[in-house]
Amino acid sequence: MKKILSVLLLVAMVVSLMAGCGPSIEVQGSATNPPAAEGGASQPAAEGGASEPAAEGGEAEPAGLSFAPGTVLRMATGYNSTKTGLFFDAETAGSGITLADGKTYNAGDLKPTWVAVQDKLGMVFEDKYQGNSASNEFDYWKERLNEVDMVSGTAAKLNENGVAGSMVNIAEYLDQMPNFKAYLEANPIVRLSIVGDTATGAIYFSPYFDGVNDIERMPLMRTDWVQKLLNGEGEFTAEASNMTAEPVYEPYMPCEGTVDVDVVTADGTAVETITKDYEAANGNIIQMMNAAGSIDGVTAVNMLREYIDLAYNGYYGTQRADLFIGQNAAWDADELVALLRCVVANPQTLNGTDSVQGLFSREDNNNQRRVDMFRFAGTLFGVRGLESRQDYLYVGADGALHDARQEPATYEAMERMHAMAEEGLLSKSFIDMSEENSGTMLENDLGFMHYDYNQTQTILNETKLQADEGEKYMAVMVPVARWDDGTGEQYFRFTESWRSVKTDGWGISVAGVGDDTDKLNAALSLIDYAYSPEGQILMSYGPDAFIKEGETFNFNGEQMPVIADATYEELWSLASGNYTNYARYYLGSTLSFVKSQAFEYQCTHEVGREGAAKISNAIALGTIKHPELAVAENSWYTSVPTVLPTTKQENDQISGYTDLTNKFNQNKDGENILINQIVSGYTDANMTDAATSADYVANNWSGRQYLALKQDAWTRALDYYATLG
Repeated sequence: MKKILSVLLLVAMVVSLMAGCGPSIEVQGSATNPPAAEGGASQPAAEGGASEPAAEGGEAEPAGLSFAPGTVLRMATGYNSTKTGLFFDAETAGSGITLADGKTYNAGDLKPTWVAVQDKLGMVFEDKYQGNSASNEFDYWKERLNEVDMVSGTAAKLNENGVAGSMVNIAEYLDQMPNFKAYLEANPIVRLSIVGDTATGAIYFSPYFDGVNDIERMPLMRTDWVQKLLNGEGEFTAEASNMTAEPVYEPYMPCEGTVDVDVVTADGTAVETITKDYEAANGNIIQMMNAAGSIDGVTAVNMLREYIDLAYNGYYGTQRADLFIGQNAAWDADELVALLRCVVANPQTLNGTDSVQGLFSREDNNNQRRVDMFRFAGTLFGVRGLESRQDYLYVGADGALHDARQEPATYEAMERMHAMAEEGLLSKSFIDMSEENSGTMLENDLGFMHYDYNQTQTILNETKLQADEGEKYMAVMVPVARWDDGTGEQYFRFTESWRSVKTDGWGISVAGVGDDTDKLNAALSLIDYAYSPEGQILMSYGPDAFIKEGETFNFNGEQMPVIADATYEELWSLASGNYTNYARYYLGSTLSFVKSQAFEYQCTHEVGREGAAKISNAIALGTIKHPELAVAENSWYTSVPTVLPTTKQENDQISGYTDLTNKFNQNKDGENILINQIVSGYTDANMTDAATSADYVANNWSGRQYLALKQDAWTRALDYYATLG
C-alpha cells in the first residue's frame, strides 16, 4: 500500500504542478490512502541507500547510490540564522523543549525532520552551520571547503564555484537520482534556472522552492469596510465624513465604450463574461469624481455606488462590494482609486476616528517590504518585470529578455502611484517612513489594504482584529488591467507573482567529499530523497508524529496529509501561527528543497483560506493568467529563470554596474528609485519623465550592457533546452 501511495503522490504532484489549480479543504479519513509513514510517505529505502520510487507494477528500482550505514555528512546548511539550521540552537531549545511528538530536544540536538532523515537513509549529520544567510555562509567556508560536505549558498556563487571545480556536478549522477531527475523533467524552467554551464549541462546545487507553481503575493483588504461603504439599498448616509483631496490621479481605464471581462460566477462553478459599460455609467468613475473636485466622503461613496449600478447594469445588485471582494470581482485600478478615496474620506464610519490610511506596506520603514508597492503597481497597471523571479527581467512575446527598468511603462505606472500618494491614498507612514507596520495598522483599525503573502498576513485576523465585530482582512481578486501578451492589448487579469526556484540552494563540496564514495553517494541520496514523494512531505510537514494518521485532504488535485491537532496548537503557542517560522525553528523542515504549500494552507486562518480559495479557483478556471514554469508556446507567458547561466566573466562585468544595482535595490536597508518616485515624483535631474528615465537607465547606468549579457545567457539556456528533446 505504501508503494501505491508513492506512485499516486508522484503522479498527482506532476499533474498539480502542470495544472496550477486551486486547493480544496475537503478532509477525508482514508484507510486506503493514508498519509506518510515514519519520515514521510511511501516505501522504506534499503538501509544505507537512497529512497527508491516505485516502478511500473510497484517493483522498486535501485537508485544505485549505496553508501556505508553511518556515513557522516558535515552540514554547513540552513536557512538564514542559527534558529534555522538542522540542529537546535540554545535560544530555541532553552533548557529543553518538548514538541508535539512527545520528545524533548536540547541545544545541539537534531531537529525532528533530520532525525527522520538519519533514521530513513542511514547517514549521520554533523553540524557545521554558522547561522548565516546563504551568501555569507558560503563565503565563510569558501576557502575551507575541505571541512564541509554540503554547504548553503546563493545559486550564483554555487554555480561560479562549480565551474571553478569546487562543487560537485550533480548532473553527472542524474541517472542514479530518479526522483530529482523526474522533477526536473516535469519542470523545464526549474532545470534552466539551475544549469550552471550550458555547454555541459552541469548542475552545481539542489534548488529550493518556497511553494512552486502557485500564486505568491495577493491584494489584501479590510473587506468589512468595503461592505459598509458599498452594500445596501438606497443611498449611503453618515453623520460625519471628511473631504476628499483635490484630485490628481487621472483615468487609466477607458472613459467611453465598453470593456468585456471574464469572471468566475458568484457560485464559483463556471466562467461568464460581464461588461464595464462606460456609456451607461456616463463615463469613468475617476473622470466623474475629478470633475466634481474635492467632495465629502458621503457624496464620494454614493457616486461610486451609482457608477457600479450603471456600469455593470445592476449585476452586483445591493452587494456592490462584490465588485472588489467577491468570487466574481471585476475591479480595476480606477475603481480601486475611487474606493480608496471613499475609504480615506470616511474614517468616522470605518474606525470611529478622523483618520484612516489607504494602501500601506507590511513594514513602511523597511525597503524590502516597501518595494511591494511597486510590485502591486505592475499588477494594477499592466507592467511586466516588476515582480520578476530575477531582477526586473521578463520574457517578451518576441522571445527575448526585457528589463522593466529600461521601459517607459514602468515609470508611467510610478507616476500613477505618485498621484495616489499626492491624494493621500497611501499611508502617511509609507510616505515618511515612520515605525508603523501592518500589525499596528490593523490592530488600531488604521489601514485598509496592502499587497503581501496570504498566510502570514491573514493571521492578523486572529491576533489583531475583532472577528465578533465583523472585522475581516482577506485576499481579494487580482485586478483587471490592460496587458499586451503579443496578441494586442486586452483587458484581463494577470499576476507575475508566481512561485518558482528561489535564489538559494545547497551544494556538495568537492574537497569535502574528496575520494570518499560513501560521502558523495550519501549527499546525492539526500538530494534525491528530498525530491521523492515521501521526501517532499517530510521536508514540508516534518515526521509522522506531527501528522494525523489515516487522514488526507485534497490540495491542488492530490491527497496530502492533515496536520495533527497537537501540531496546530504548537504552531500557535510557539510561533504565533506563523507556519514558516514554526517549521524552520522547531521541525527543521522548509529549510531547502521543496516546500509544499499544503501544510501552510492548513495553518492559514479561515479568513485567509476563504480569500485564497477564490483566487485559486479563478486561476484554475483561467480567469487569472500567470507565467508558466516551462518554455511556453507564447513566450510572453514563460517564467524567466531565477538564475541564468552567466559566466564568471559576465558576472564580474555585471557586478561593476553599481548604479543599476544600487538605484534599484530591494534589500532591507537599500534604496530604490521606483519607491522614491512613488513618494516624491521624479527627483533626478536626468530623469524628468518616463521616456527620459528609461533612456537614462539604459544608456547611463549600463542597462543596455546588462541586458545584452543576460540575453546571451538566455540564448544559451534556450539552445541547451533544445538539446534535451
